[in-house]
Formats: sequence, C-alpha cells, structure tokens
Amino acid sequence: MKIPPVKGTRDFYPSEMARRNWIVDGWKTASICNGFEEYDGPIFEYLKMFQVKSGDEIVEQLFSLQDRGGRDLAIRPEITPTLARMVNQQINSLPRPIKWFSVPRLCRAERPQKGRLREFFQWNIDIIGVDSPEADAEVIFTSLDYLRRTGLTSEDIRARISSRRLLAAVLGAISIPEDGFDAMYALLDKKAKLPPETFEALLREQVSDSDQARTIMDFMALDSVDEIERVVPLDENVEGAIANLKSVFASLDLMGVTDFCVFDPGIVRGLAYYTGVVFEVHDIVGELRAICGGGRYDNLLRDFGGPAIPATGMGMGDCVLEILLHEKGLLDSQVPRRHLEYFVACADSESEPAMYEITAKIRAEGHSANFSYKRGGLSKQLKEAASQKAQRCIIIGQEYSDKQELVIKDMTTGDQTSTGADAFLTTLRSD
Repeated sequence: MKIPPVKGTRDFYPSEMARRNWIVDGWKTASICNGFEEYDGPIFEYLKMFQVKSGDEIVEQLFSLQDRGGRDLAIRPEITPTLARMVNQQINSLPRPIKWFSVPRLCRAERPQKGRLREFFQWNIDIIGVDSPEADAEVIFTSLDYLRRTGLTSEDIRARISSRRLLAAVLGAISIPEDGFDAMYALLDKKAKLPPETFEALLREQVSDSDQARTIMDFMALDSVDEIERVVPLDENVEGAIANLKSVFASLDLMGVTDFCVFDPGIVRGLAYYTGVVFEVHDIVGELRAICGGGRYDNLLRDFGGPAIPATGMGMGDCVLEILLHEKGLLDSQVPRRHLEYFVACADSESEPAMYEITAKIRAEGHSANFSYKRGGLSKQLKEAASQKAQRCIIIGQEYSDKQELVIKDMTTGDQTSTGADAFLTTLRSD
C-alpha cells in the first residue's frame, strides 16, 4: 500500500531541497547583512500561549494535542509569541536593541490553496526595544533588501504600508466607539478580497451613520499620506499618527526603496497584536497572496507577562515567494546545481583499496568526493561521474599504478593530466 504525503505538506527531493536551501540561505544572508542575529525555539508550545494574542484566525488553525501529562500543547503556527516568551525570560540581561531573526518550520490546520499550505517555512525579523519610525522602516527595508537580492524589482512588487495607530485615530475622530474597533479592523481587512459594492454594503450594516461610513470609504480610497487631512477630521491623535507614518516613508526614501513603497490604508493585518505601522508586500499584478507582512506590536511582551517594550517585525513565508520567483524566471536560474568536486574511479580491481583511500583523504581535506559502488569498467564509471555532475574524475590503476600516479580528468573539457598521489593531496590542502 502506497501512503501519500499529508495534504498541504511537501516532500523535498534533492532538486526541491536545493530551491529551499537557496531561499533560506538568502533570508539568512539578508538578515545578517542588516544586523540581525539568529534564534529559534521549540516546535510546540503550551496551547494557551497562542490563545493569548494571536487572533481568532491563527487560533482556529492550530494543530493541538495533549501530552501524557494531560497538558494542552500546540504545534507553532507562528513564532512571534515564542519570541515574546524568550525575550521576557531574559529581559534584564539582553542588550538593546534586540535585533533577531529566525527561519522556523510552521504548521497551520487550514485548507491548502495556491501559496498557502499546512506546513511551511517562514522568515521572521524583529526589532525589540526601539520606539521609533526608523525601526519600522528598517524592517520594511530589510524585507525589500532580500527581495531585491533575488532579482525582483519595483516593477514586480510593491510594499503597501499603513498604520493601525492611524486607523484607530481616524475611527476615534469620527466617533466610532472604541469597543467596535476590532470588528471594524476585521471588516476593513477583507476590503481587498470583496467586490466594492459588497464591502460598502457590509460597512453600512456595521456603521449606520452615513457620514461616518462615507468618511471611512473616502479614507480607505486614499493613496497618499498627504491626502489624509483632506478627508479626515484632524485631532491630536490623527496628527501624531500621520507624522509617524510620514517619518517611516522619509526613512525609506533615504534608504533608497521609495520606488517599492506606497501608502495603502486597506492594509490592516489580521493578527490582533498589531498597534502601529503595518505593511504587506504584494506582487504588482495582484494574482498572489501577500509575499510577506508585518508591523509594530508594542503590547505583545506585556501581554505575555513582561514589561511594556516597543517592538516591530515581519514574517515572509516560502510558498508565495517560490511561486512568484518561478513565474519571474528567477528561481531555477539562480539555484546552485549539484556540486560534486571529485569522482574517484579505478581502472582495475587491484586499485580498489587505493580508490577508498584516496576518496577518504579528499573528503578529509573538506572536498566532496564519490566513487562507484557497482564498479564495472572504466567507461561505466566515467558515465557515472558525468551523471553525478562531477567536476573532475580521479582515475587510479592501469599503467599508473606502479608509479603511484593519478590521472585527473576535467569532466567539462575532457583534458587529462597526471600527478603523484602525494602531490595531489598536497595541492588539496593548499586550496
């Protein structure tokens, strides 16, 4: 009986693993270049930790279980709550700012669809301990910095930036009750997924006052921070939120990524813990889900029992990213092909002991080397070397065995040279 993989998961054969490694290595390189340090946590946590502040959408997607002691656990659907727990545990000894990144494997019990699986990898970057728009800008810049490194341009992707703080200020300025903010966030977060007439009908169901509903519609239609003052009543909260958002855009301009960035008040983000600037990066065509998203979450550490410390961060999954890079022809063209440096072949049975010895010594010097398990004639071994994409084939035996010499065949050009075994190994040590 053949057992298939669980729906919504992936098998990583060597070619798929090469793509995954290329993406993950790129995430790590961009993180380190932008001053972040790597961390990780357990793959499962106490269930209640994700119920504290992750939001209804995440909680409904949990893979939960009980251990033998009857404790309720969950496989991590995201890593930000783990980050909050870890930072709280050592809050007094960690130097500020805390700039960490992680590439966890995550699981969510949801319906698999294009760009969204039940198991995936996610790049997370976070800056903790900095309450300034420059930190928000750096999170956005680092996300775009990686995407630029893959070859994507401002003609391919766009960072859509908004602010939960601004949205709350706008709702307050038009007298929407604060206890209705969460329901309003949930509705506004769906705007891009709904036909305009459907969204407007749902909004008017939730907001009976026509002037309030019109102001919200006008605000959601804006594409410039400078236009906010034209449609929204100004008060101290609105003005402060506008100034903060303008500072973020100013920093992004100085960092040279203005062409990638736009103001989009429709970006709300579904997770409950966001408190300030929020953003998502989308393909310009708009056929895919968000490539990444994040924002400011100043209350999260406090909600997990720690002090109130400002924080901002981002998460980028590998599924949508891989689809987009493949569609743009930027994936397989950049993923390194298999790289076997040496294939050691023996021309006769008497040379087999030397084949094992030379192979082991090549590997001991930090180089990759293989040999044939089937052996057979030299021509078959050379074909096997070619199938494994070896750069060079080391041939032992025949007329060279008495002289303790090796034939080194370049598998690309076909050129052959001979050298002593000791001299060859000495050359390897100097590489």
